[in-house]
Amino acid sequence: MIRLNLTATPQWLDLAPGLRLLVGPLTTALMVSARADPAIEGLPDGASQEELALVMAKAVARRAVLDWEGVGDDVGNIVPVSPEGIDALLEIWPVFEAFQTQYVARGLILDAEKNVSALSPSGPSAGAIGTARPAHPSRAARAIAPTAPQD
Repeated sequence: MIRLNLTATPQWLDLAPGLRLLVGPLTTALMVSARADPAIEGLPDGASQEELALVMAKAVARRAVLDWEGVGDDVGNIVPVSPEGIDALLEIWPVFEAFQTQYVARGLILDAEKNVSALSPSGPSAGAIGTARPAHPSRAARAIAPTAPQD
C-alpha cells in the first residue's frame, strides 16, 4: 500500500552525526526536473552507473535541499546552502550513501511498488481459485490430431 503524505511539508533528514538536511517532498516534478539537469544530459554515452548515480543524486539534492545544519567551510564557518555546496557535500561518501538511502531510495521504492498489484480472486492469476473440475479427455481427444494442410 502506498501511503500518501498530503501535507507535502519539508522533512529533516539526519545524514551523519551533527549533519541534517531539510528537504522538500520527492515529487514527480522534482524527479522530472532532475532528469533534465544539464549535468545529466552532458554525461557521455559510455558513462558508468556509478557516475550516473552521483550526478543524478546531486541534481535531485540541488532541487530538494532547502536548508541544512552542520555544514561549514574549512575553518568552521557556517556555510549557506548553495548548488556548489550541495555538490561538494555529496562528494563525501557516507553523506552520499545516506542521502541515497534516506531520500532517493524512498522514491524508487514507491516507484517499484506501483508495479505490484494484489492477486486477483477471480481471473487468470496466481491468486485465483479454480472453480471448474479438471477436464478428462476422451479417447478421441487423446488421439494424434492430423497436421493442417498447407496451401
